[in-house]
Order: sequence, then C-alpha cells, then structure tokens
Amino acid sequence: MESYRNPVLVASVLAPPAVCALLTLFRDSFDNANAALLLAVVIVGVAAFGVRLAGILAAVGSAVWFDFFLTVPYNTFTIDSRDDVETTILLVLIGVAVSEIAIWGRRQQARASRHRGYLDGVITTSQAVATGGSTDDLIEHVRAELTAVLGIDGAKFVANGRQTSAPHLNADGTVTRGGRVLKVERDGLPTNAEIELTVQHAGEIRGRFLLTAAARIARPDLEQRKVAVALADQVGAALSSRDALHPHL
Repeated sequence: MESYRNPVLVASVLAPPAVCALLTLFRDSFDNANAALLLAVVIVGVAAFGVRLAGILAAVGSAVWFDFFLTVPYNTFTIDSRDDVETTILLVLIGVAVSEIAIWGRRQQARASRHRGYLDGVITTSQAVATGGSTDDLIEHVRAELTAVLGIDGAKFVANGRQTSAPHLNADGTVTRGGRVLKVERDGLPTNAEIELTVQHAGEIRGRFLLTAAARIARPDLEQRKVAVALADQVGAALSSRDALHPHL
C-alpha cells in the first residue's frame, strides 16, 4: 500500500476542488443532485484504494468545495438550501462508509492470500515427505515455514527431546504454560522462553521444534498455529518412514 498511498492522498485533496471548479461552468444548467453524484464517484474512486485518510479527505473536500462552488450563495461556505445541506452531509457519510468497506475488503483479500500461502506450504511439505527426500532438508524447510507462518524469530529442531515445563504449542492449536491456556491473540506468544512444538507420528514422539519469539510480540491466530502443528506432523511422518526403512539409523 505504501507504493500508492501518497499519490492517493494527493488525489484526495486535489480532485474534489478540481471537479467542483469544472462544474461551475455548468451550474446554471446542471442540477446539484447530479453534481453530488459525480462527486460521489470521485469519493468512491479514491476510497476504493483502501486508504482511510484519503477517503475521509476526499469526502470532506467534496462536501466543502460542493458548498463553496455549487450552492447558493456561491463562493462562500454558507448554504441556504436544506437540500444542499443534506447533500453535503451525505457526501461525507458516503466517503467514510466506502472507505471502511474498501479497507475491510482489502483485509479479507490479504487474509485469503495468507491462507493460500499456508496451504501451499503444507502441500509442499507433504510432497517432500511423499518423495522421500532428505529429512535434514525437510526439517530445514519446515523450520523456515514455522518461522514465517507464526511470525516468530526462529525455530530449531531437537530430536527425541522430552517435553518440559516450558510453554507448549498443542495439537489443537492452543498454547499452554504450566497447565494454563495462554491468550495468544491478545498477549502474543511468550517472549521469555522457547515454546515447544512436539513432532510426532501415530502417537509416537519423534522430537520437538523449539520456537523463539523474543525480539517482538507475535500473535499468530488459531489457524496459523494449527498450520504449524500440521507442518511439525509432516516431519514426524518423515522421520517414522525413515526409521522404518532404515531401523539402524
């Protein structure tokens, strides 16, 4: 969004007065309701970019310059007509409403894109397990995926490690510490201890990933945490397959 934020802000300030000034050439033959509709199009065009400030500026600017250029008395910020007052208020409300809708839509789009990325990561990992590649490469791949999906500083794998009293990311996506469920979405993952993510397959523990979130507060949602568990389970399946084929390793 940063790439177009500034141009959109500039447009939100300049477009309304430019359109209103142009409409002054036709104000004797152009109904104010039609002028308001044209300004609404300008507001929607700016607000559709999802920059809240730009949408508000375009709405307020349209209302102010509509008042100045197109309502009687002209070239003043006074409105004598009740209809023009209502139109001015509606322009502001349209701008705010469209801006919020556009922001919501872009957030949903970003969320859907992230979810596709999570799914792609799990599928890629499953394919790596199915092809029987190097478990070391698989572990490194999953370590990187865990770091990205959870938004943490890093992860490391410990083979055949026993679970300790450290915070634990469970199979259902919850994070517990000392038997207490942590509110990750509100408080974030613990920053003062590594978080254990058990690597298992068919009920047999194959190791652990130790997750570090010390540099910044990470707040992965439940779906992201479940993706992390699924990734760890893929490693468990790969390790089980390897041991079945090479029992003396």
